[in-house]
Amino acid sequence: MSTADLEARLAEWARPGGPFDPAVLTAHDEAESFPAEACAALDAWGLPAYYVPVRHGGRQDRLDEFLGLLRRVAARDLTVAVAHGKTFLGGVCAWVAGEDAPSGLLARQVLAGRPVAWGLTEPDGGSDLLAGSLTATRNGSGWQLSGRKWPVNNATRGRLMCVLARTDPQGGPRGFTVFLIDKRATAAGTVRPLPKMPTHGVRGADISGVEFHQARVPAHALVGTVGGGLELVLKSLQLTRIVCVSLSLGAGDHALGLLRRFLGERRLYGRDLAALPHVRGTAGRAVARQFLAEAVAHTAARAAHEVPDELSVVSAVAKAFVPTLVQGQLQLIGDLLGARGFLTGVEGYGGFAKLERDHQVVPLFDGSTWVNRAGLAAVLPLLRPGRRAPAPVSDSPVHWLREEHRPAPLDPRRLRLAAPRDSVLDALPALVAEVAEREGTSGTAAETAALARALLSAYRHLGADLEGVRPTGGAPSTAAMRLAERYEWCFAGAAALALHRARPHLHDGLWGQDGLWLHGCLALALEGLGSRPDTATGIYDRLGGLLSSSPQVPVSVLDDTVPDEPARDGSVEVPAA
Repeated sequence: MSTADLEARLAEWARPGGPFDPAVLTAHDEAESFPAEACAALDAWGLPAYYVPVRHGGRQDRLDEFLGLLRRVAARDLTVAVAHGKTFLGGVCAWVAGEDAPSGLLARQVLAGRPVAWGLTEPDGGSDLLAGSLTATRNGSGWQLSGRKWPVNNATRGRLMCVLARTDPQGGPRGFTVFLIDKRATAAGTVRPLPKMPTHGVRGADISGVEFHQARVPAHALVGTVGGGLELVLKSLQLTRIVCVSLSLGAGDHALGLLRRFLGERRLYGRDLAALPHVRGTAGRAVARQFLAEAVAHTAARAAHEVPDELSVVSAVAKAFVPTLVQGQLQLIGDLLGARGFLTGVEGYGGFAKLERDHQVVPLFDGSTWVNRAGLAAVLPLLRPGRRAPAPVSDSPVHWLREEHRPAPLDPRRLRLAAPRDSVLDALPALVAEVAEREGTSGTAAETAALARALLSAYRHLGADLEGVRPTGGAPSTAAMRLAERYEWCFAGAAALALHRARPHLHDGLWGQDGLWLHGCLALALEGLGSRPDTATGIYDRLGGLLSSSPQVPVSVLDDTVPDEPARDGSVEVPAA
């Protein structure tokens, strides 16, 4: 089975009356009912096997391929992707804990299609895991749990739930432990569901909670070590945050598909809508956002295999950056769609309002944008350019982003709470130097070199601004958060450069011709850094023109192909006034 196979099945299921029929999913959304038919179809196809690592009997071997599968589901319906994909998030603590977890029990349940929940948050606790008050106390050879977890995805449907519980009354970094709870194996009346909460988006998902009242669980429910729960959760989040960005990529795919159709159908003032420069430019910005998000997501997924000790930084960047970038893309597309983006009964476009609502929850998953950016801000002084030793050549992203490169097996034992370096940004000077060497070969190379040099200059300015910054405790300042955001833009630009360098075939194709997709990524990154290049308008105009003129070509860096029939060059003739 492959991404292409899943895509073919999704297309089949999306026919009228099928489990992914937009009308069926819209009805679930309006009724706030769970999309059980769609989830059952994914179970039958075998998606749960990709939630379980190969070493535990599943099919999850490569994180980049797993992201591709969940992205395809999200491109059809974000609620279904959230509802079904949550099982991976629910079980990841057991995979990270390895031998110190009931992994065999969990694997059997997941492979049988049973959903798993992840009980981290509590009422009034927000994102502060140290504020958790659900307790686990010794009870003979086992444990006894009391307290609430809410709101939690799959809390009611999930028979199994990984729960973070306070095992030391004083709390603190070593005061919490993770348990895998089989709710049906507890005594009657000791575990009860909390009502589903109404939500703005993902209305059909099981966002509810659970209450434990002296619920007894066996000793083998322990996941990891007593007191090691917080560290286990933080390491697990490094993986789940990367997986979460696939939801945003799928949302972007869906939205760009709607925009492409709209540009092909809509006429204004007697001509195609895409003939208007403002429309082409706005559409091009939306395309560039998707390409840059894709570059960051793919780089992060490969980094999980190759440089897992750096994942605390990479995952924070990906989770803060990608959903924010796509949310901005949806706003641009909504502006172009106009009323069609908000009138649910409009044929073919009514789903945009649902998509936009659904995606608003993604930036909140597994630590909000603020939480991830704050975590990055706290370690910026340690990541300042020149402060750390250069990464080994084997850690260069150009090496492990090559398409033919077989990623190293994912080894959770190599995850660390503090990254020793950032190999992606460490590679930026060398990448820019390589681009500069090719500057004289063509006009395209000169434009690439100019954009790359501007990115390196912005990164050096960031390094200079970090000179006087020192690590501090507590919430970061506004200035520190802005520095972190600049770091994200620099990382994104470096990821795009590395991907372009690692895969020569991405220099061709519809989006790769004349370095177009890379130029779009770099122009967007420079804008985010406050330095808009002079060529930006032309770059976005070309991207927007290609979107409207090439309906059969995926809007994807990784899946860039030349259409069977020659497409227009992207220019649009504007009639004389």
